[in-house]
Amino acid sequence: MANHQKDFLFVLIKSLSKSEKRQFKIFASRLETSSNTKFIELFNILDKSETYDEKLILKSGIIKKIQLSNLKSYLYKQILVSIRLNIPSQNIRYQLREQIDFAGILYNKGLYKQSLKILDKTKMIALENDEKYMAYEIVEFEKLIESQYITRSIQGRADELVIQAKELNYRNTISSKLSNLSLQLYGIMLKTGYVKNDEEYKYIDDYFNKHISKLDESKFGFREKYWFYNANLWRSFLVQDFLASYKYAYKWVTLFYDNPNMIYQNPVFFLKGNHYFLESLYMLKYKSNFKKYLSVLEDTIQDEKFPVNDNIASLSFLYVYNNKLNLHILEGTFEESEYLIPEILEKIKLHSEHLDEHHEMLFFYKIASIYFGNEKYTECIFYLDKIINNKNLTMREDLMCFARLLSLIAHYELGKDYYLENHLKSTYKFLLKMNDLHEVQKEIIKFLRNLNNFYPADIKKEFKKMHARFVELEKNTYEKRAFLYLDIISWLESKIENRKIAAIIKEKAKLNSR
Repeated sequence: MANHQKDFLFVLIKSLSKSEKRQFKIFASRLETSSNTKFIELFNILDKSETYDEKLILKSGIIKKIQLSNLKSYLYKQILVSIRLNIPSQNIRYQLREQIDFAGILYNKGLYKQSLKILDKTKMIALENDEKYMAYEIVEFEKLIESQYITRSIQGRADELVIQAKELNYRNTISSKLSNLSLQLYGIMLKTGYVKNDEEYKYIDDYFNKHISKLDESKFGFREKYWFYNANLWRSFLVQDFLASYKYAYKWVTLFYDNPNMIYQNPVFFLKGNHYFLESLYMLKYKSNFKKYLSVLEDTIQDEKFPVNDNIASLSFLYVYNNKLNLHILEGTFEESEYLIPEILEKIKLHSEHLDEHHEMLFFYKIASIYFGNEKYTECIFYLDKIINNKNLTMREDLMCFARLLSLIAHYELGKDYYLENHLKSTYKFLLKMNDLHEVQKEIIKFLRNLNNFYPADIKKEFKKMHARFVELEKNTYEKRAFLYLDIISWLESKIENRKIAAIIKEKAKLNSR
C-alpha cells in the first residue's frame, strides 16, 4: 500500500536521491555563513525521520512552533532551487526556458539587439523540437522588443513575425482542441465506464466526430498527430473497438520511433503510448507482436540516452512489469511467472510515493490471477481481499467487480461452501449498487449459486451448458471485455476436461499463431 504522507516538505525530502541531497547541502552552505543554520538542521531532522513528526522537530529546539511554517516554506523553496540548478543539460524545455529568461534579463537592461539574438536562436531550437507553445511565447516576446527597437528592416521583420505568430497560434489551437477532447473522453471513461449498448456507442461516436470533423490530419505536425492519435485511442477504448485501439496505439508508438529525438524529449508520452499499444495487443491476443514490442520497449528504456528521474522510473516499472504479467497470463505460463511476484512487491514499496492505489490494486489482481492459474487458491484470495477490502477504490469499480467474481470461483475451488453463499450475496449487492451488472456477471453468479444444487453426476453437464452460454456471450461487443479480466471459458473447459487451467490456456496460445 502506498505511503501517502500529507506533509509536502517531508515527501519532497524523502524523494531526493543521495546525489540530490549532497547537492542541496553544498548549495545551502553557500547561502549561509554556517552549515548549522536552522533550515539545514530541519532538513537533517526530516531526512533521518521515518515519518513526519512535528513534536520531534519542536523538541529539537531549533525553532518555535509559530516560526515552523515559514521555515518549512523556505526550506521547500531552497530544495526546489537546488534541484533546478542541477537539472541534466539534455532537458530541452529547461534549456529553452533558461534562454528565454536570459533574453528577459537583457531586455530589462535595454540590450535589445542581444536579447533578440538569443530569442532567434532559441526559437529555432524550439521549432526543431516541436515546442510550439514556447516558440509562440518567443515570437510574442520578439514582437514586443521589435516595437521598441526600431530599424530600417522593421516592416519586413514585422510581417515575418505576424505570419509566424498566426501559424504557431493555429497549430497550438489544434493541439489544445485535441488534448481537450482526449481529456474529456478520459473523463467519460472514469465517470461512466465503457459503453454498454448501441445508444451509448452512438453518443460517444457523435460526440467524437463533432469535435474532429473540421480537422485535416494531413497538415498535422508531431504534436498535433500525437493528440489526434491519443483522442482516437480513448474513443476506441470507450466503444470497445479493440482493432481501432490497436491501430491508433500503433500510430502513436510509430510516431515516436520515427522521431527518436522525441522519445527523449517526451519520455512520459512515449511510455504511455507503448503501454496502451501493448494493452491493445493483449486484448487482441497478438502474442508474437506483444513479445516483440515489449522487448523493444525494455531495450529503449535501458538505453543510456533515455531520461532518468523518479517519475519516469516509476512509470517504467509500472508499464513493463504490468505487461510482463500480461504476457504470462496470455501464454498460460503461470508457474514460470511466479518469480516476478517478489520483484513486483519489492518495487511497489520502492515506488510507493509515485504509484496510486488503483495501479497497486491492478498489480494485486494480476498476481491473484497468476496464483489462480497455478491453482494456489489461498494465495489468490489473499491478494483479491486486498482489493475487495480497499474502501478507497472508487475509480476502478470494474476491477473491484472482477476481483469479487474471481474470489467466488477461488472459494468454490477450495470447497468453502458456507463462505461462498455469503460472498455471493455481498457480490450481487455490490454489482447492483455500482449499476454494472452485465450478462457475463449475472451468468457467473447464477451458475455458482446453483452449483451446490446439482447432483454430482450432472455437474459436468452443467459446466458444458455454461460453456456454450459464455462462448456465445464472448461474441457480444459489449460483453467480450469481461473475458479479458476473467477467463471463465478456460476455467469451464478445465473442469469439463479434468485438466489444469494453465494447460488449457497454453494450448490455446500455441494454436493462436498471431
